[in-house]
Order: sequence, then C-alpha cells, then structure tokens
Amino acid sequence: MKSRRMFWRIVEEIEASIASGEYTPGSRLPPERELAEKFDVSRPTVREAIIALEVREKIEVKTGSGVYVLHSANQADQTNKINAFELTQARALIEGEIAALAANTITKEELVELNKTLIMMENKSYVEEADEMFHQIIANSTRNGALIKSFQNLWALRASSQKIITDYDSVCSKDNKKTLDEHTSIYEALLANDASEARLAMHRHFNRLINVLFDTVEARSLEEVRRKNSEKRDLYSIDNLVNRLS
Repeated sequence: MKSRRMFWRIVEEIEASIASGEYTPGSRLPPERELAEKFDVSRPTVREAIIALEVREKIEVKTGSGVYVLHSANQADQTNKINAFELTQARALIEGEIAALAANTITKEELVELNKTLIMMENKSYVEEADEMFHQIIANSTRNGALIKSFQNLWALRASSQKIITDYDSVCSKDNKKTLDEHTSIYEALLANDASEARLAMHRHFNRLINVLFDTVEARSLEEVRRKNSEKRDLYSIDNLVNRLS
C-alpha cells in the first residue's frame, strides 16, 4: 500500500510538472537517479512511475536516449476510460497464458522466491507488496520480453485512474485467506510444471476478483441511491417543512 501510494504520488507530481510547463513537450525528463533523489524514493519506484506515465501516454521511453515528454501529454487519453472490470479481464487472459508458459520455464530458485511471497501474504500489512512480487516473478520466469512488458503495462494501469485505485483497494482489502489460497494454488501448479492447471488457477483467481468487484460496485451504488433518497425525503418531508416555517 505504502509503495503504491509513493509510486502514484510521483506520477501525479510529474504530470503536474508537465501541465505547468516545467517539462515541455519534446523535452527530456531528468535521469532516473535524479528523479529518485528529487522524490526521495528508490529507483525501482521511479521505474514504476515511468511505466505508468508511458501507459498514460504522457511520456515516451527511447532506449539509449532517455525519457521524453509527448506532444499530446496535456490531452485526455483513452487510458482514463479503462475501468477495473476491463483491466481485470485483460489480466486474466494475459496472465493466464503467462502462468501456462511459466509452468515449463520457471526455475527452482524462482519457485523459492515465489514461496517467500506466500509467506509474506500471511501478514495483512504486506499483501499488496507480496501480490505484485508474486505476479512479477511469474512473468519474469517466462523469459519473454513482450509478455513481461505486457504484464508491467497492465500492472501500471492499476494506478492509471483514481477510480481503478479505489475499486482495487476495496477488493484487495477483502478476504485475505481466499487471496492466499488462490495464490497457493497457482504456486502448486507451477511447482508441478502443470501448464493447464496453472492457467486455470490464474483464471479462477481473477474470476473471483471480478465477482467481488461487481458486489462492491453494486453495494456502493445502492448506498449512493439510499443517500440521495434520504436527502430527497428530508427535502420533501412535511414535518421538516413545518419546522422550517415555524
């Protein structure tokens, strides 16, 4: 949670600097080391922010040259129209295939690291951090650069809008035991080098997330309807009207 808040803060501050003209279209952002010092964070946190900014089409990363502000950086982009349901469905499809491939490529050392994240998940304070590490290890184990980049872009989309952040926070804070059980099932399939089961376990994990998302959004909508009805009831109440007039 803390790591993600830091990462999101950097995204917002760099976007604000772009909007204010501090970083103009076509200009190059400071090197990763300088940004880490400026925001007082680790370089991996800066890299996550850069990935998110690239997904949001604010900047372009040119290998061997640097990170440049796009000319369309001040315009609204399609990324902001992506919702948590679309993102979760996309993750299920792509990470399902990542898990299937990883079942045949993951090493013993990576399995050891993966198991460590399961131990971390037992502590509610580290669930978010452990979750990201778990999925990142699996993606890295495929040795496929395109899949690894796809995973990173999808993960960055989790922080691409405040609504997605809110939706995911409401889901991730519920039923830590089921989250741990689902990740354990994925781990066991990878340990057994069972590609079909690894894909299925990943799909089951995301299918539950989507269902919880629907329940959460529905409950939030019902609460909003109740709030508005309560306001209208107070507005049109005869007793309240009499009290105001007396």
